[in-house]
Amino acid sequence: MLQELESDNLGQVIKDNDKVVVQFGATWCGNCRIMKPKMKRLSKAYEGVTFLYVDAEKLPESRKLAEVNNLPTFAVFEGGSLKNQIQTNKEEALKTLIDEVANN
Repeated sequence: MLQELESDNLGQVIKDNDKVVVQFGATWCGNCRIMKPKMKRLSKAYEGVTFLYVDAEKLPESRKLAEVNNLPTFAVFEGGSLKNQIQTNKEEALKTLIDEVANN
C-alpha cells in the first residue's frame, strides 16, 4: 500500500523498515501525477516492502536523503541505506527498480 509521508521523517521510516521504495514528487509535476497511480498499483503486488510518496517541495530533509534533482525520482532503500534511484515516467523501469530490493 502506498502511504503519503506527512512529516519530514523519511530517515526514521527508512531505519524502521528494511525495504523502502519512495516516489519523490510535487503537486505541479505532471509526470508525478501520472506515475503516482502506477506506484500505488505496484505497491499492492509486493509484500515486505514499504511504499511511500514524498512531496519533495514540502519535505526538504526527506528529499536530501536521495539527492533529488528531478521529479519524479524513485528511490529504493535497503537496510537503512540508499541502494539505487531513477528518474522515469515508465512503469516498467519503476518495476525493475522495485525488484532490486523486493527480490532479495
